[in-house]
Amino acid sequence: MLLVQKKKVSRPLVVGSDNSLEKFITAIANYETLSEQHTAALSSIPWSNDAQIIEHPAGFQILTIPCQLASGRAQLAFCPLLVGDPRGHRREKVERYLKQAGVGIGVARSVASTLKLSERTDLEHISELGKILGKEAEKHSERLDQSERRLNELRKKNRTRYLQIIGQSLPMQELFSILDRIADSDSTVYVAGENGTGKELVAREIHEHSRRADAAFVVQNCSALNDNLLESEIFGHKRGAFTGAIADKPGLFDMADGGTFFLDEIGDMSPALQVKLLRVLQEGTFHPVGGNTERKVDVRVICATNRDLKQMVDNGTFREDLYYRINVISVTVPPLRERRDDIPLLTEYFIAKATEIRPGGPGGKKSLSKGAMQRLLEFEWPGNVRELENEIERMVVLAGKLVSNLSEELLSPRIRHRPLTLSGGAGRGRNLPESLEQLEREMIYEELRKNRWNKTRAAQALGISRRNLIRKVERYGFDRRSG
Repeated sequence: MLLVQKKKVSRPLVVGSDNSLEKFITAIANYETLSEQHTAALSSIPWSNDAQIIEHPAGFQILTIPCQLASGRAQLAFCPLLVGDPRGHRREKVERYLKQAGVGIGVARSVASTLKLSERTDLEHISELGKILGKEAEKHSERLDQSERRLNELRKKNRTRYLQIIGQSLPMQELFSILDRIADSDSTVYVAGENGTGKELVAREIHEHSRRADAAFVVQNCSALNDNLLESEIFGHKRGAFTGAIADKPGLFDMADGGTFFLDEIGDMSPALQVKLLRVLQEGTFHPVGGNTERKVDVRVICATNRDLKQMVDNGTFREDLYYRINVISVTVPPLRERRDDIPLLTEYFIAKATEIRPGGPGGKKSLSKGAMQRLLEFEWPGNVRELENEIERMVVLAGKLVSNLSEELLSPRIRHRPLTLSGGAGRGRNLPESLEQLEREMIYEELRKNRWNKTRAAQALGISRRNLIRKVERYGFDRRSG
């Protein structure tokens, strides 16, 4: 029996056997007590630079040969061997050992009788064989490592999600590549992006892929509290620091010690708090509100905002030194209108999520109609992914349990009747008649909205007759007010 035992691995790996020895290992594997003893003996084999024979408690011997694999040092173990047993004492001991472990008498006797007797001169040939096998194993290990690296590269190029972040578009693949490179670092990260793009999700993914993944991930929205409450929440306070402070309270930095602290909407933080945050980022120290004792923490800080911090620095509303301190690594989350290719993937995920919360009935698995999907692809999505998720949830709720096909009639009026703005890229991939029709739809809708759906005034503004406008309104489905 041949086993490979790698360093720092408690259980050996079976890599080959012959028929007679296979019966022995099968008998051992079928009995938990003997299997544990067998494994324990192999895992405790001392490391040696030369081949050596190890006595096993069962009565047989193990030949170990050291070898060097690409992934590290290893030992080849050949067992069971019966070396120098002319009187058959070792066979009897193996048989007794199996019986004591609960193996049937017939099986124990059969296994013991099939063990082959080896001479010490045979060990030299086995050692040579082991060395050759070790070299082959090293080559095989290198090939496996190369294949694994190529497979990981392909996965990164073609993946459609980064744990909880879904996307196959080029902007998202570029984002995934950046996240791969910065996860192991402890540098401060600045996540920029519009509302609803998933900045907190990006921060959480950075944490989950870092060495701090087992520690806390703490989140605080800086615009949710006023200055005094925010300072107390972030840095903690001492008893008596202010009215109502009846006990010491640890801050969020204390809670995030060893982990990651995500500060959302950092652009709303007051200049006084900016100074205190800057000290934590530079020195890792701070004072709780009303306290004199300095505290030191080991925290990775990730900041985010939908505001233009550089413009705020120019306007004097955000500290320049803090801006450069948090902007060590900058990550921009693309808005949904710049990654329209991801809308079908996101839609499928949100439908599954909504139907999981609200189990469906006999209507079957829900899916979007082609018309509804086209409307989603043509919408600007000012609220980004969050708005899309809410829209899909709304459609699932309105459809009920009996409807599986989510048609465009279930869409919100603002999406169903709102044409795409050509400046947003709607003309790409369209021929001239389709682009002209799209432009006509947009102009008619805008004039109807401006004139509060007064068709007479809208027709005058467009330079067409009221009768012609009514016909076009019916054609484009603008018969209901949505603006």
